[in-house]
Amino acid sequence: MGGIVYWGLLRTAVVIVLLWFSYDYFDYNFFWIIFSLVVYLIIIHPIVSEYKKFIKKNKNVITNSLCSQCKHFNETAVLCMKYDEHPTDDFTPCDGIDWEVK
Repeated sequence: MGGIVYWGLLRTAVVIVLLWFSYDYFDYNFFWIIFSLVVYLIIIHPIVSEYKKFIKKNKNVITNSLCSQCKHFNETAVLCMKYDEHPTDDFTPCDGIDWEVK
């Protein structure tokens, strides 16, 4: 999830700089149309598609794993907060020893 945020912020910074320098090349009316298209195509669409891939990849861990019922599990980051590790289908950070019900 952190990668999605990082690359989204990086793309936003690059787009703002490029659009700022290109402001003089476009007519004022066309600039806002181009701005809207660029923001959607370069910033918003990749973030949404990467988030969908992240949810699809981690759906089983979020819903059906031992970690998903533990109070140390953070669903938004798919992270065990106690061990600071990401559980997967094949890996439970504490092996069930430190599991506590929510």
